[in-house]
Amino acid sequence: MKAPSSHNTQPWIFEPSEGEILLRPDRNRALPVNDADDRELTISCGAALFNLRAAAAAAGTGTSVELLATGTSSDPLARVRIEPGPGGEDGSLAGFIGKRRTVRKPFQERAVEQALVSGLGGAVEAEGAWLCEVEDDRRADIAGLVAEGDRIQFSDPEWRRELSGWMRSSRKGDGMSLFGLVTPFVRPVVRAFDLGKSTAEKDRKLAGEAPLLVVLGTDGDSPEDWLRAGQAVQRALLVAAGEGVQAGYLNQPCQVPELRPRLGRLLSRPGHPQLVLRLGYPDEELRPVVRRPVQDMLRI
Repeated sequence: MKAPSSHNTQPWIFEPSEGEILLRPDRNRALPVNDADDRELTISCGAALFNLRAAAAAAGTGTSVELLATGTSSDPLARVRIEPGPGGEDGSLAGFIGKRRTVRKPFQERAVEQALVSGLGGAVEAEGAWLCEVEDDRRADIAGLVAEGDRIQFSDPEWRRELSGWMRSSRKGDGMSLFGLVTPFVRPVVRAFDLGKSTAEKDRKLAGEAPLLVVLGTDGDSPEDWLRAGQAVQRALLVAAGEGVQAGYLNQPCQVPELRPRLGRLLSRPGHPQLVLRLGYPDEELRPVVRRPVQDMLRI
């Protein structure tokens, strides 16, 4: 329930049976404009899959995971077999699932220690993905791609309509929650007006001033790779949360098809960028994001 997902769509279904749990995508919660190939939907499901692994380990239960992702229909993405025996080291991360937050405001100026940066890289590599720290000489270029992505997305009326549709009252349990009295006013504004210029400048500044800016990627670019990316980002986010570090997303260069190859060329390694994250220490304590009831995510 508590994994991160695009627009907080929570697009996963868990189907438990004797000795195993199937993870299926809930494509009714897809974002066909923002995420036409369901790439981020699959990454989100991968993050939920890692949470399941960590929670099982914390309960003293072993698991083995078979990735089944084909990218078609509602076929299962993964099969998690429940096995007797100790849960393993992933259980130590389960205690941070409820402490992880997504940050949309600027971070403190405090630097993220290099030892933690290395630990995040190791966490990502353990799941078959890679993490590339954005060096100072590339930061302005990548911040520029983030801003360009904002302008492209907001110029599309269909994209704005989809975004506004996921702006919800905090009582709904999903979506990007707004205070109830504000929601009726914000959604029409987002639908009707191109806010790309102002959003671009805000996000350019967030990218430029982030204590740590990283790109998470994979060698391949199949649904199975997207699942690995989701598990990798969640493992890294829980490692970071254990040290008081949280993340915000600037994924526009990965979401806009013409920008993604340009982002890849700016990195110091080959492969396919999947997510852009800024990390740091929040300025304030953040409330947990609303979630759907767990029974809504189960298929018995």
